[in-house]
Amino acid sequence: MLQLPKLYAITDCGLSNCTQEEIVEQLLAGGARLIQLRDKDASARELLDAARACLPATRAAGAKLIINDRVDVALTADADGVHLGQQDLTVAEAREILGPDKIIGISTHSQDQFLAALDTSADYIAIGPIYPTTTKENPSPVVGLDLLRDAKSIADRPLVAIGGINHARAKEVLAAGADSLAVISALYPWPEVLDLTSKPDIVGSVRAFLEVVTQ
Repeated sequence: MLQLPKLYAITDCGLSNCTQEEIVEQLLAGGARLIQLRDKDASARELLDAARACLPATRAAGAKLIINDRVDVALTADADGVHLGQQDLTVAEAREILGPDKIIGISTHSQDQFLAALDTSADYIAIGPIYPTTTKENPSPVVGLDLLRDAKSIADRPLVAIGGINHARAKEVLAAGADSLAVISALYPWPEVLDLTSKPDIVGSVRAFLEVVTQ
């Protein structure tokens, strides 16, 4: 069974004022070892270029780089895997393209979707949003911790919790059954005083998060 680190860091250029490569370098410096390259607005070319730029750093650090949504980009870049939404290719289609050795994850937002995911070859199943989230334009309804607890009782593979998870909420989500926590906005804290050169302290935020989840 796939072993996931407790932090599943997700990139977001819009929240950070950084390039994808800069974000990944800072996530790695903070200690993240599972990173999802995510940019809903990027073209396939832009995402592919970003993946190719980031992979040398993740490989050197012994980290995994997962591509959000785009199976074609994951294949062409030779990334470590892909994360699928409910509107993307199916797990079976992605597996046929990527082969047996790549990591495939899938998002689920209800019990029915979770049960359906159990019948696939997905290496991990994401559940959420656990809490309200601001990183999606049209987020699915909040499922809370109850769906996560129910899923854990029958899960045969790692569960990733996502949606509104921050440093303060991390422990209760792990206690509810999550094997890994997918985190976006909480990893990009901006300084209180802003100027034209301001950027969030990604390295410090990742380190602080890892301190919380490893206590």
